[in-house]
Amino acid sequence: MTQATVHVPLEDRAYDVRIAPGLIARAGAEITPLLNRPRVFVLTEERVAGLHLEALRAGLAAGGVSMDALVLPPGESTKSWPHFTRAVEWLLEQKVERKDIVVAFGGGVIGDLAGFAAAVLRRGVRFVQIPTSLLAQVDSSVGGKTGINSGLGKNLIGAFHQPSLVLADISVLGTLTPRDFLAGYGEVQKYGLLGDAAFFEWLEVNGPAMAAGDDALRLEAVRRSVQMKADIVERDETEQGDRALLNLGHTFCHALEAATGYSDRLLHGEGVAIGCALAFELSYRLGLVSQEEPSRVREHLAAMGMKKDLADIPGDLPDADGLLDLMGQDKKVVDGQLRFILARGIGAAFVTADVPGDAVKALLAESLCARR
Repeated sequence: MTQATVHVPLEDRAYDVRIAPGLIARAGAEITPLLNRPRVFVLTEERVAGLHLEALRAGLAAGGVSMDALVLPPGESTKSWPHFTRAVEWLLEQKVERKDIVVAFGGGVIGDLAGFAAAVLRRGVRFVQIPTSLLAQVDSSVGGKTGINSGLGKNLIGAFHQPSLVLADISVLGTLTPRDFLAGYGEVQKYGLLGDAAFFEWLEVNGPAMAAGDDALRLEAVRRSVQMKADIVERDETEQGDRALLNLGHTFCHALEAATGYSDRLLHGEGVAIGCALAFELSYRLGLVSQEEPSRVREHLAAMGMKKDLADIPGDLPDADGLLDLMGQDKKVVDGQLRFILARGIGAAFVTADVPGDAVKALLAESLCARR
């Protein structure tokens, strides 16, 4: 299989996710059917621009489409009010119309920020996601969650705004650093853990070869991840129920990201991987799974060369009480209660608020002790 299409069936907000090598070179032909006029407005960041922006310009031009681009700084700190304001003001200066298309060209940071800008600009303009990281291809580009961070927490300001098209070009994954690729893999393995044991088994067999550069395996991993997310989003677009399962590992992850200052000490996907391992360990301690399950999760992460424990995070971390306080800022707090995604086995996650705080604190305390 050299290409795949996953349809996200959301009535008048439905769209396709196209997964294949060479999509950037065909961007003009792919996007033209959506256009009211042959011009698009691209939001991107410096690293992606240096590697791929001229290729996108050429791909659009081959389809008769011109582009204007705003290049923002890289990194999580770009998901903030100052850069969001800059993006919206730039789009207004370009005289973007309601029938125009904004293109999010980058990883999850750019996708989230550009999608939020499109959501509020003239009360909503359409946008296309062209995700350039594995993490964005399998997760943040699909499902319509957009937003920016606050000083009080991650992704606390935003809107649901579905893209009109997603172009996941597998070719660009070859330009990622090994660390960035594996950070994206943190989200891939999450899909197997939360709802597809057979996919997790497939990853145990094929993950190392995929990380080493096998494009056919990469395409299949992205396709299966996107299909799983599309199925969940179809059932629960605005996260009233099942969609919360996609946050497996994230309650721990977001606290760890805050504790490390949203810096390169811990990339998002690395935090997800550690969070998944902690969620399975907590599930074992609460009698929900056998001890074999968290061990299997950690063994697979180790086989992939990934972070799997708090001991793998460099630098100082808050104590267990401090981490619990950071978890309390999470969006998954409902009526003052923190919701966890736990598991009854690999591929069998569920959402619950019935988690003893002392069990979470004990797990964090022991994990922190292992760092010393």
